[in-house]
Amino acid sequence: MKTLHRALAALSLGIGALLTSGCTTTLVVMHVYDKMTEGDPTSCFKLNSVDRALQERCGRFVAGSLQAKDIQASGLPICPLTVATRNPTFWPVLPELIAKGATPEACSVPPWVALAQAHPCPDFSRATPAELQALRWVAEADARAIHHDAVRALSCPNARTAGLDRVLDGWVANDQMPAGVLPFGALGALHPSHLGSPLARALEARGHTAAAALGGYDGKLPGGFEEALRTGDFAALDWWLQRAPSLANRAPPANNSQLPWVPLARVLTPAFMPDADLQRRTVTYLIAHGADPDRALPHDPSQSVRMLAVRMKSPLLASLAASPGTAAAPNAGAPIAAVAAPAAALRGR
Repeated sequence: MKTLHRALAALSLGIGALLTSGCTTTLVVMHVYDKMTEGDPTSCFKLNSVDRALQERCGRFVAGSLQAKDIQASGLPICPLTVATRNPTFWPVLPELIAKGATPEACSVPPWVALAQAHPCPDFSRATPAELQALRWVAEADARAIHHDAVRALSCPNARTAGLDRVLDGWVANDQMPAGVLPFGALGALHPSHLGSPLARALEARGHTAAAALGGYDGKLPGGFEEALRTGDFAALDWWLQRAPSLANRAPPANNSQLPWVPLARVLTPAFMPDADLQRRTVTYLIAHGADPDRALPHDPSQSVRMLAVRMKSPLLASLAASPGTAAAPNAGAPIAAVAAPAAALRGR
């Protein structure tokens, strides 16, 4: 390492000496330097003011350094306003970026959608009042922010603490989220912890339903019922099951899926719910609310949740045993009686 440092120092001195020896020599040295650094990221000194402000490697943003002309001339792959909104590190840039003319209409990717998909519940605790105001303006100025994933982020606990959920209140008050018109179910987009809020009640009063919230949507974040299940939010699960009791046994197809899914089977999967204690309590909850472990799985009617648990050697098999199977015929979605003997045999192995 010391040898490398000496070599770099010698090179610097050599270049310094050459730079004082004439214009031609300077051009030659600069050409050699460009060849040596070819393929490296563009030097921060060569970036325009906006691109430099939105590069973490270029250091902390200096207020007042942005030039309005650089907003349109940015070399970033996506628009500066989306970059600044999506990454909390760049939130200090937002107020000045907006003041100097950046608008969400110029962005192919809606800024708040990008933020929600990168950080489903961002930490706003370190954001300044000016940054929070800028984030709120970006949401209110962009009609495309009325999106499943953005609504989830705006209604999550951190957003509510920061007061950003008032954006949602404004959309509802201004009739910007009409039932039957949105390309997603508003109640399914809400964060599960927000289903007991005045906003959720206002949406129901305006015609939004749990059934509509179970349909498909354009978004990357999971649907509201699935998120409530994954996080073991029992208050939210109560809300869903009171309005759609059949969800205890069967949920409609999620995005990019052709088949319905079984909540009990989903919960048995550690990748879906890594917390073993929460997993056990959620299984108990579902069974208490009518989930039948002997119903056929949609993708394989010859298998049941109980048989799946046996095959997985799930430690929750005993919790499933607390719910006896029924004697109905093993058609799709119905309890499986014929698998009881094979399952018992497997358990005895």
